[in-house]
Amino acid sequence: MSLLYRTGPGCQAEPVGPRVRYTDTPAGRVAYSAAGTGPALLCDSGWITHLRGQLDVCSFGEFVEGLAEGFTVIRYDKPGCGLSDRDSIDLSFEGQVAAALAVAEAVGADRFRLFGASQGGQIAAAIAARHPERVEALVLYGTCASGRDLAPPEVRESVVALVRAHWGLGLRAITESFITEPTAEEVAAFTRFQRDSASAEVAARLLEVYYDTDVTGLLPAIRARTVVVHREADKGTRFELGRQVAALIPGATLIPLPGSSHLFYHGDWRSILDAMLGFLSEPSTSGPRLTSRELEVAELIAEGLTNQSVARRLSVAPRTAEAHVENIRRKLGVRSRAQIAAWVTEQRLGGGAAR
Repeated sequence: MSLLYRTGPGCQAEPVGPRVRYTDTPAGRVAYSAAGTGPALLCDSGWITHLRGQLDVCSFGEFVEGLAEGFTVIRYDKPGCGLSDRDSIDLSFEGQVAAALAVAEAVGADRFRLFGASQGGQIAAAIAARHPERVEALVLYGTCASGRDLAPPEVRESVVALVRAHWGLGLRAITESFITEPTAEEVAAFTRFQRDSASAEVAARLLEVYYDTDVTGLLPAIRARTVVVHREADKGTRFELGRQVAALIPGATLIPLPGSSHLFYHGDWRSILDAMLGFLSEPSTSGPRLTSRELEVAELIAEGLTNQSVARRLSVAPRTAEAHVENIRRKLGVRSRAQIAAWVTEQRLGGGAAR
């Protein structure tokens, strides 16, 4: 589990937080924790972090507990954040990549699965592209290839200025960019998280780094099994940007989900958790592997159905059906619907497993 417990009044279990360890990294000394059992899962949850405080924000703690049931969940505080060192730190993109790899070394994870959300998606993508021998599977959530695509220059500048000037005050403009229609309790929790995670300068600088980073050139080099999960109305990162990431990674699967909150642990977080666990639990294979839904879509294509007809038959949005078709094309290495139909026929005649 993600939390340790002590016995409180009335013999009730009270959370006391994760066990925290430290390791030296090229970017400064970093705090990290490992919880659960199973294969190593290195996580970068995004922009700013706090190993303990983040567990109290929305459903983050429950999300981590869900992952820890099947994996050893490795979390860490970015340089300058949470319980990591605040002085003499390197906040650059390369510094953040080096810190993540140093944490993996500290826990003895020669090979690991990797989860990156939002800004953490760029970090995870860079690690997967540069160290294919270490990454077994990659999950990206709510991320983009280029931070400049998130908003026009004047908007990016104003957001950074707002963070520097009003950090920790829980301004609704900041909170609502991550959470759809936040409650008063969610605003308060997010405010505490902001204040405890980093100084205004560190938070603003990390945001600037995200805006200035472009991993477009790295994505085609990724060889790990990859899934890109993105909410269709994500307020912080447009769905189209996640779709672009999936299109650039060879063989990647895109899973569009309903919802608009940018935080993976807010709203219908269980759907995201289920998508992650389902993907991470799949055994690797040398041949093309389609999900059960993609197999359904391929069969319908073989029957001659259009994307619109597929969407109606499966009761999904047309854009979701189109995404499934594109995923199938990439995985099979084909360009046309006729080729998908031919592959389905070949599988039927050969009695081979389609996945």
